[in-house]
Amino acid sequence: MILVGVMIAALWGIGAMTGAPRRARWTMTGLLLVAVIALHLVLPDGHPLRAATGGSAALWIGLAAAGGIGWLYAQGLRLLRARAGAGARAPVREAAEAPPGRLGAAELERSLRHIVLREIGGPGQARLKAAKVLVVGAGGLGSPALLYLAGAGVGTIGVIDPDAVDATNLQRQVIHVDAAIGAPKVFSAAERMTALNPFVTVRPYHRALSEEIAEELIAEYDLVLDGTDNFETRYRVNRACVAAGVPLIAGALTQWEGQLSLWDPARGGPCYRCVFPRAPDPGLVPSCAEAGVLGPLPGIVGAMMAAEAVKVLVEAGEPLRGRLMIHDALYAETRVMRIGARADCPDCGGRGADRPPRRA
Repeated sequence: MILVGVMIAALWGIGAMTGAPRRARWTMTGLLLVAVIALHLVLPDGHPLRAATGGSAALWIGLAAAGGIGWLYAQGLRLLRARAGAGARAPVREAAEAPPGRLGAAELERSLRHIVLREIGGPGQARLKAAKVLVVGAGGLGSPALLYLAGAGVGTIGVIDPDAVDATNLQRQVIHVDAAIGAPKVFSAAERMTALNPFVTVRPYHRALSEEIAEELIAEYDLVLDGTDNFETRYRVNRACVAAGVPLIAGALTQWEGQLSLWDPARGGPCYRCVFPRAPDPGLVPSCAEAGVLGPLPGIVGAMMAAEAVKVLVEAGEPLRGRLMIHDALYAETRVMRIGARADCPDCGGRGADRPPRRA
């Protein structure tokens, strides 16, 4: 019996060293047991080989039967898991078959907490599914905003960012994981969003939002969220949104403080340049890399941006149009101030200055 054990161990050791798959090693072990059983059945009692291999075929037949039962059990589990996986993927097929603008049964189930809200309900959830939202930047603010937009059931989400995931991002950019380091942020974000909600359509744009494409791209969407960290891009996004008449929700961060607002001159509010007409001196507004930023702060402000987006899309409550929210995480204070359009604004020309803000 010891001899057979040594032979089995040798088979597995050689297989491991040569990289043979486990199935091949199990096959060789089974063939060895069959050969041992055949020896016991063919050789006469008292033969040295029979004595060296346990003396009786009954032992090996029992082991082979136990192994066969274990194999059948494993195959049964694999079959059940395959069926369960097919069941889990069924909602994706259902979504593909659902008529445009309609919610399938699985989508209704995942959206129940929205549907019971009086301000959203079934019609509001259907509007979310039909909506198209572009998020500029898949970093600190974009990360939570993208996840919550996907979870909320926004039907089409575009995300544009030229950067790749870096280890220094992971302290606050929660949509990315360590294994995604080096990958384009837009593809890392798209993978996490569709893992959260397989019904969402994600459009990743791995490039910078240049002047040449900004207006045409933004015109394809109903709403834009800007989570970028430089004034040049913010002004570019603002100009394109004003030209296309698309509402813009923009956030910004520094150290312990964040701010956000809804910039929407087409509906009675100011645009971003109305309130911030010129970029400050670079030395006055250091970047996150230079000044640091609290890890959870982008989550707080980014989630607020997603909440504002849902409100705008379903026309619920009072959005931050004509108001600027500032959150101080260090002292746990949130302030909201009134802001207005400027008649001499070079981007919107004070379009929202002559009428009161109204709902989208």
